[in-house]
Amino acid sequence: MNREYHRWYSPSLGRDMELLIFGHAGARVLVFPTSMGRFFEWEDRGMIETLGVHLESGWLQLYCVDSVDKDSWYARWKSPEDRAHHQTAYENYLTREVLPLSRQKNNNLYLIAVGASFGAYHAVNFALRHPHLVNRTIGLSGFYDISRWAEGRTDRAVYFHNPCAYIPNEHDERRLAELRRLEIILAVGRHDSLVGNNEHFSHLLWEKGIWHALRVWDGWCHDWPYWKDMLHTYIGGAK
Repeated sequence: MNREYHRWYSPSLGRDMELLIFGHAGARVLVFPTSMGRFFEWEDRGMIETLGVHLESGWLQLYCVDSVDKDSWYARWKSPEDRAHHQTAYENYLTREVLPLSRQKNNNLYLIAVGASFGAYHAVNFALRHPHLVNRTIGLSGFYDISRWAEGRTDRAVYFHNPCAYIPNEHDERRLAELRRLEIILAVGRHDSLVGNNEHFSHLLWEKGIWHALRVWDGWCHDWPYWKDMLHTYIGGAK
């Protein structure tokens, strides 16, 4: 299996950033780690092994990025607005640096954004903010209301990174049409404390006519063994 390590100075973030690439061809997959996780997390946790056949067969190519959570939503010493601004800089890094690299290496136009736990927030928020770039997003055991990491603030910068806030207020038909083309899959355990937010977020999406799949699994399911099963189920297109 092709494995590549990349590191460069990011103009968007003003610091060195690292990532790992797995696979040589197929749909490009942007992989977000869990809370304050690192770019090597999915490899360490066996998620890459779970997708071994997909990667070796050239069906998928994964781009496992680093997080900046310690400087954004988990930076409690910053104002919520500053946390949100750092999140925007992170998105700029992804759109202006990581995705161009992926297109340089792989001309497949299909892009999947995926993550588990806090990584699910990143994946789904990125897809909803950039539906012209993403074709499918998969959120595993995610939470889609960022207000708890912003002390309940609703500053403009925070608002536009909070899916549970901006989706209900989206009225632009062109934008809604783009969102309705997205394949959105939300998977969560029935006994996960986050299931209520997933159901609420699903309701908000349906109210806007945004088709998606909410899959509630039996049990708690908020851990790597469950995420492996979820990933294997949904990454290839099955809903």
